[in-house]
Amino acid sequence: MKTVDEVMELTRELSGKGFQEEVRDFARFLVEKRARPTRKKLRLDWAGGLKDLRDKYTSVRTPTQGPRNGGTNDALGRR
Repeated sequence: MKTVDEVMELTRELSGKGFQEEVRDFARFLVEKRARPTRKKLRLDWAGGLKDLRDKYTSVRTPTQGPRNGGTNDALGRR
């Protein structure tokens, strides 16, 4: 028996029991689930894009804390 025929037969068997609406809702759910876009693989083409700034800035020295503005060595403002 083919899948479509089997589903039709099962739906007929459920007709007297009030389950047809539930079967229809489940079928719609499956259609919507398949229609959702799949997640794309994460691109890392930006990696290394700031290499040229590595010597100018560090993780604790930002442009506002840089050597031209009084210079500090850490995030708390200590020299």
